[in-house]
Amino acid sequence: MLGQRIAHPPSTNYLEEFQLPPAKRLKRLDSSNDSPSQPLSDSEDRNGSAPPTSRRREVADSEAEGDDEEESVPHASQTELENALPFVKTDKEAIADYEATRAADDSLDLQGRLGQRKWVQGKSSIYVDAFNLALETVLDEESHLFDEAEMAVFERWRNLSYEGQYLYVRLFLRKTAAWHRVNRLKYYSDIADLNTAVEELLRPCSLPETTATERIAPGESEVPKDTVLSDSFTFADNSEDHIDSLEEASSLLMLEELKTIAKEAKVQGKNKGDLLKALRRTSQKQGGLGWSGLKRSDTEESIKSEPLVGCDEETNLSNGVGTNRDSHFVRKILSNTGPCIRLSSAAFKLFERVHLVFYRSTEWTEKSLTTIILARISRRNFPDYIVSRSTNIFLSRSSLLEFEASIRTQFAVDNILEFNGTVTKDGLRKVKDVFEEVYPRWLTLLAEEQRKEDRVYESGEGAYLRRFSPAWVYTRIVHKGAYVLGRFKEHKREHQLLTELLGQRLFHAARRGAWYQRKALLEEHYMWALAPPEDRSDEQQHKHWKRVALRTCEDGLQDRECHVIYHHDLQKRIGKLERQLKVAKRHQHDFGHLRLAKPIERFVEGTRIERERTPSRNGRRRSSTDVAATTTTNHTRRGGKTVWLDPLESNGECNVEAMCLSHYRSLGWKGYHSEGGIIRTLFGYLFYDVLFTYIPNVFQTPFQTCPLDLHTDAFYPSRFSEINQRLNELSNNQGAEILKRVYEEQKGKQTCVVGIDWGFEIDDLVEIVGCFRGEALSTICKVMAQEYQQRGGGIPDLFLWDTGKREVMFAEVKSENDRLSDTQRLWIDVLSGAGVRVELCNAVAKEVVRR
Repeated sequence: MLGQRIAHPPSTNYLEEFQLPPAKRLKRLDSSNDSPSQPLSDSEDRNGSAPPTSRRREVADSEAEGDDEEESVPHASQTELENALPFVKTDKEAIADYEATRAADDSLDLQGRLGQRKWVQGKSSIYVDAFNLALETVLDEESHLFDEAEMAVFERWRNLSYEGQYLYVRLFLRKTAAWHRVNRLKYYSDIADLNTAVEELLRPCSLPETTATERIAPGESEVPKDTVLSDSFTFADNSEDHIDSLEEASSLLMLEELKTIAKEAKVQGKNKGDLLKALRRTSQKQGGLGWSGLKRSDTEESIKSEPLVGCDEETNLSNGVGTNRDSHFVRKILSNTGPCIRLSSAAFKLFERVHLVFYRSTEWTEKSLTTIILARISRRNFPDYIVSRSTNIFLSRSSLLEFEASIRTQFAVDNILEFNGTVTKDGLRKVKDVFEEVYPRWLTLLAEEQRKEDRVYESGEGAYLRRFSPAWVYTRIVHKGAYVLGRFKEHKREHQLLTELLGQRLFHAARRGAWYQRKALLEEHYMWALAPPEDRSDEQQHKHWKRVALRTCEDGLQDRECHVIYHHDLQKRIGKLERQLKVAKRHQHDFGHLRLAKPIERFVEGTRIERERTPSRNGRRRSSTDVAATTTTNHTRRGGKTVWLDPLESNGECNVEAMCLSHYRSLGWKGYHSEGGIIRTLFGYLFYDVLFTYIPNVFQTPFQTCPLDLHTDAFYPSRFSEINQRLNELSNNQGAEILKRVYEEQKGKQTCVVGIDWGFEIDDLVEIVGCFRGEALSTICKVMAQEYQQRGGGIPDLFLWDTGKREVMFAEVKSENDRLSDTQRLWIDVLSGAGVRVELCNAVAKEVVRR
């Protein structure tokens, strides 16, 4: 029902000629905060927010093939709440350790177990407690968002046994509508009587009459299913009543089971997919299957389904013969699988809505559910701040449902533009149709939100609350609608839409730079031919719209919400337009002090280790051709990790960054291979008090390492005056004083603060701040304040400083055939524009040693 927000396609860069997006998804250079967090270095693991994992998951062809339930949950990006909590281990071992070592009395309730950190296996569980904590918190503070029928479902939930709740929660965490074979759920050690727990979830319950009605939201072609409860419900569905198609039943089979049935049905296939297709095809064509174990005479329906003599295949299918043959397959499959259950869609969507309200996010996982409790029971020190959990994020049930519907619409748009390779013309037309439906509602909501901003919100609280307005989601859809208009060459309408997007300052401030760029491009190249000439000649019309484009670029540079990363491109366009318009030299803008210096290239020679490839994991011996291919391509593999010898460490083996760092040290530089760890640590120290300034709604638990809006575009505008005051102090070289003050206050407690790695020596950090030019440090911190999430990656590998020269330098290390990514190029531009020296360090193998 709820989708994952996806980064915008290349349209964000607004190229002059729109090209089809590539078939494979590439990392987008998008300043929006819809994209997943950039990976953080290991240095942040200790006290900062949890680093995202990067592991390969294989989704089984059917539920039965998975080893356990956790492996079938797709990896999701972190929620804002997860980003704000400290890093804690949340794997099975950590949870089992907490529960096993903190045994409790049966008499303890939820709050008692949380307060005393105690659980009893088979009688209480952190999973169930986390689920109930979310539910009870929402019902205590925001029960007005649910109607009478939904409250009855919650009451029925409270009456479930512990084992029934435990089974439901573990299946719920899988966030899938797949069927689960009951006989494969026995690995749940907390459930003594699995059949009773299953029966409890299958038991129907009546509900009071609801006044809620199904409705179609803007951008939706039909009413979504199960968003409104009927007069009765169950927590789970059983296979006997709900599996009636061969396609659905066959997905339950493991490969060996499928092979057995395929052999009896006399069908063949190379893999599971081929076998399933062949089985379904046979069901429609074959008259008699002659299975052992299930004969056609077993049921009355089977007798009725015998093919009619003298009738063709189409006639038999129209008389229901094909359908009844499918039922034979279904019965055969279910006789192998045994009873199956799946979570009821209506109840599942209701609990999803509860978690949307609790986590203030549409993205949450099993880790989301347990992290908050594990953070609560951990022995850690957190910053002092005022906790403020707002109860008016969703003012009414209708506003919550509309926000939920807008997320569904957004997911549908993302599914077309992001998930399915090259976008077709038909797909673009569908997105345009959605945009046209959403657009009028967007204008209405913009006016409503502006009234709230003028009359209701205080102390900057609206910046974060607006993220939960449908208008925030619709603004993103309108933004993508502008991209589609450009693809269809409707540039006049696109220009009008960009003007409207820039005319509002409430939503998606991080995109304003991209809007200015695209608007100026349209004015420079297209609008002269599309707008009325007003008695101007073609040449005058050209010049008029170039002057308009020039003003647009100037407005972008003066807009305090236009992020620094867009300034360079706007400055370049200004210079080009002024030359074309032949503006007098004395009236031209002078950006000479901001002109980017290209990174200096340095070549470092070393000895590279090349290892023999090991046999494949399946034990197959590689052929001589494979070996030859490996030998010829191993040294040219792009992006692969290489091993080198470190001459300053007795020729010990090291990675390429460590080898290059040793080279710089031999030249008199001090340094770390930190990949942004130093920058994040400095930002955490220098903006400690700004991070924990009181802003309503952004501190909703006492266990946060940062405000909830740090990873959004609401952080900077909500603290504009505080951030700018701190940037001025840094420009005036007061950074070392601020850093030492925060260190003295927090070092003893090792306070959990986002980004800060207490492992860095304070003397090194003070030296580093002293070697920075004040304006350069201020610029870097401003970029982090504006786009903390997006700029977490791409910072050059090595951070270096020289106390004698009072100079800092960044070095991006590259092995053979490596190339700079877009995010790395962006950071090089930012650092160069701030006057910081950047080098591109190329590691060259003067010798290759095979081991």
